[in-house]
Amino acid sequence: MSNTYIGMFDIIGPVMVGPSSSHTSGAATIAWMARQIYTGTPNSVKYTLYGSFADTYLGHGTDRALIGGMLGYKPDDIRIRKAYEHARKEGIRVEFETDRETDTGHPNTVDILMNNEIGHELLIRGVSVGGGRVRIRRINDIDVDFTGEYSTLLIGHLDKTGTIAFITNLLAEHKVNIATLRLFREAKGKNAFTVIETDSFIPEDLKEAILQHESVSSVDLIEI
Repeated sequence: MSNTYIGMFDIIGPVMVGPSSSHTSGAATIAWMARQIYTGTPNSVKYTLYGSFADTYLGHGTDRALIGGMLGYKPDDIRIRKAYEHARKEGIRVEFETDRETDTGHPNTVDILMNNEIGHELLIRGVSVGGGRVRIRRINDIDVDFTGEYSTLLIGHLDKTGTIAFITNLLAEHKVNIATLRLFREAKGKNAFTVIETDSFIPEDLKEAILQHESVSSVDLIEI
């Protein structure tokens, strides 16, 4: 007998603006998460689509879902249907590019490159893994891996001794329970991201406290 658990959402899928849980709901969630990570407001967004995303993005509404998520719309928000119009009204330029040659390791992959008028640029790579579930796999040049299914702290910092201890001590002081903690880095002593998934509420003053460390450059909170 198989021990594989099949949940309700594996059968009926998420609540969403259709037609596809992978190509619309998942795409909207990836873009929504990317928008939470970006500091400020982008005025231009370039989407590079790979694999089946590249093949079917127009017919399955992946383009509208990606724009809607960037505007802060959840997968069940009917405003996704007019995402192009809403982006124009908000002054956000969008561009789509397809890449059918690069092997990203998963067919439902998108790179989202965000820019604003002062030159703040951020690239997020996300993968839609099915049933509306997603994984963020890259931030700029650093490979990462997290789902956003928990309250997630994403902390950008230099890879220096004592930084992680400083962060975890602050979480303990604020009585935040850590579910998982993972460090992703370019190389020893270089730029890094610490991803902390928690099953506790994360207070705003905790983010400000973490930013006080000299090695920390950014603190973002993702809560689906």
